[in-house]
Amino acid sequence: ANQAVKFGALLERGEYRYDAHDHHGPTLYYLTLPAAWLRGQTTLASLDERTLRAVPAIVGAATILLLPLLTAGIGRTAVVAGAVLMALSPAMVFYSRMYIQESMFSCFALAFAIAVGRAMTEPGLRWPVLAGIAAGLAVATKETSVIVLPSSLVACAIAWWSLGPDRRRAPVADGRWTSAALVGLATAATVAALFYSSLLADPSSILGPLRAAGTYVDRGVHPADHAHPWHYYLGLLTWSASGGLTWTEGVVLVLAVVGTVTTWKGGFWGRYLTGNAAIAAAIFSAIPYKTPWNLLPFYTATIVLAGVGFSALARASGSRAVHAVLAAVLSIAAGHLGWQAWRAAVTYASDPRNPYVYAHTVPDAVRMATRIRQLAALHPDGERMLVTVIAPPHEHWPLPWYLRTMPHVGYWTEPGEALALEAPVIVASTDHTDALDSALGNRYVSEFFGLRPEVLLALYIEHGLWDRFLARVAMDDATPECGGTEPASRH
Repeated sequence: ANQAVKFGALLERGEYRYDAHDHHGPTLYYLTLPAAWLRGQTTLASLDERTLRAVPAIVGAATILLLPLLTAGIGRTAVVAGAVLMALSPAMVFYSRMYIQESMFSCFALAFAIAVGRAMTEPGLRWPVLAGIAAGLAVATKETSVIVLPSSLVACAIAWWSLGPDRRRAPVADGRWTSAALVGLATAATVAALFYSSLLADPSSILGPLRAAGTYVDRGVHPADHAHPWHYYLGLLTWSASGGLTWTEGVVLVLAVVGTVTTWKGGFWGRYLTGNAAIAAAIFSAIPYKTPWNLLPFYTATIVLAGVGFSALARASGSRAVHAVLAAVLSIAAGHLGWQAWRAAVTYASDPRNPYVYAHTVPDAVRMATRIRQLAALHPDGERMLVTVIAPPHEHWPLPWYLRTMPHVGYWTEPGEALALEAPVIVASTDHTDALDSALGNRYVSEFFGLRPEVLLALYIEHGLWDRFLARVAMDDATPECGGTEPASRH
């Protein structure tokens, strides 16, 4: 919701300004513009979830389509196995349905890693240019690119130097690495600058990420919230159990270990992928600030390495029976991952027992927004009905998105002047309910709705409007069924 409203400003007014404290980079918003235009949506009010969620879903699918670029390095079997695991990974599927930067960032990070590896093993400037484009897009997507991109470069350098005499056969050994590096850096800087400057409309914003560095370093090292132990990401992927539900992507980790052990002597790519995943994972695990979606950039490389592990097991035996057993095991494991992905993305999409759910809005908040729109339909002012929201800023969301078609919704952090407006509908934090009950007397009725786990909001409704609402519900109840659905107010 927060990202959607930020995109609305770009869609309606062509405005984008980098926020040094939140929202991250601009690629998510600019790459959403074509999706909105294709659906004829030109305002925030006209947007819907389908338009917004299509963008990370498409990028998530595009991440899988990057894997064939690795065929020359790791083989077709590894690519196919990795693609299957990536397509059905609960973590990859879950975060590819959310309008946040993560699926986009992990796609660009993997594209950069592949392009850098190809640039080390093949001549020409094509791959350095592609690496620069991917790096620029990653930098313009999220600040953690300062972790992920150097991790790939360090892993690549280690893998190359570990080749010993064999590295003389690499294209960079003949001295052309300098020009390749310069081309890649220039391309990355150009792409990132174009996005951060709003296509050069605001050149001063190019330095925005540099000015934000202190904020993100402080947040990562001294987190007020979101502090977790070093093994947090490993625990999420290995085994999670809560409320009778269990989750695991352990098969990916086991195959990745097999890939590491069996391919270290096999040449550049096995070593490179191992280092890439291990270095980034180690850095993210060492930083106290952790959120579950931050595992995606290093998990994509881990999944590719799992494909390498499966391929190594298949090569270990020439027996068709063994190959059939391995294929059956992979099919069963993939089916289990797919079943978990369905549970994560559909059945338990906002359930706190889902390990990938993190401070999510609960469905009750959506029902509250629906109730407010139903009340507006009964008010003389319609969608122009005045609504006041009195709560801390983090409790305002996601109402700005769900009430986006209502122009007279105001947000306050304290009751004060908000109460003087005598709005027919008031949304309030439970911190303010005592003060509101005293000030409003018996002029309003109130309901409570969940916002996030253990966070409630109170909805105050003027008596006259509430009476009209009850009358409408009673009328709907008295109407014979004609294939419609039950009023949302009764759910």
